[in-house]
Amino acid sequence: MSSQLAHAYAVCRGIARRSAKNFYYGFLVLPSEKRDAFCAVYAFMRHADDLSDDPGSDPRQKRQKLSDWLESAQAVFSGKPTDDPVLMALADTQSRFKIPADLFEQLVYGTSLDLDIPPPSDVPAVVCQTFEDLKHYCYYVASVVGLVCIRIWGYTDPKAEMLAEDCGLAFQLTNIIRDVKEDAGLGRLYFPVEDLKKFGVSPEQFAVANLNGGPQSQAIQPVLEFEAERARRYYESARWLMELIEEDSRPALWVLVEIYSRLLKRIAERNYDVFTERIQLSVWEKLKILSRGFVMRVM
Repeated sequence: MSSQLAHAYAVCRGIARRSAKNFYYGFLVLPSEKRDAFCAVYAFMRHADDLSDDPGSDPRQKRQKLSDWLESAQAVFSGKPTDDPVLMALADTQSRFKIPADLFEQLVYGTSLDLDIPPPSDVPAVVCQTFEDLKHYCYYVASVVGLVCIRIWGYTDPKAEMLAEDCGLAFQLTNIIRDVKEDAGLGRLYFPVEDLKKFGVSPEQFAVANLNGGPQSQAIQPVLEFEAERARRYYESARWLMELIEEDSRPALWVLVEIYSRLLKRIAERNYDVFTERIQLSVWEKLKILSRGFVMRVM
């Protein structure tokens, strides 16, 4: 590896270390080559997310910047030289692990989906009418990440692809449940209309003023519980996926699943009160999970 490429990967590791939060713990138990690859992919995704969230740009400008970022990556994949450390490391990762280039196009598309949501108002905009709509949304914002991950983890059985999609869906459903109040503040409601109707709940009940832990919040907790049960079923796919990826990658998947499934368990233990405070695992809890991941790696 050239010194320039080594520096590019070092830049990506720094970005992942500062920003990746839960995912970074999974990176740490991988062999160095796979860990660097994950950091490169994460750094590419992080920049796309930053472009999508840029408060100084309107939706049209954001889409153009995302398109430019993707075109730059595609050009480097095709052999065009670059001085951008993230794109340099990403191109090496894409080539080394034979990651289909169209997956990166789908990743960037996923970061643009929220740009279609109307500006925030008192009542959050409903993003999905049905669970199939939600699965479609989650595919681009989470399941595609799983499809990239398994290319780096290594697999031969095609069933791993479907299981990786399910795993990404489980993670994203957990995030949606945890972040319902934050998303409502941004004018977004991801729970499908068909699920709200099942429990006699309306989008108006997700107005931020109602999400304070009082009676209005308690009235929507059955919806959260219903979505949590869905997430648990998709976490089962992660258990099967563990058997289909290369052995040196299994501790990484185990760490990620353990962190996210424990987060979902914590939410359930608090009776789905995600309104009065942000529910998360402490750094100490994550480090304990990470230590078990390292033990798995050396066994």
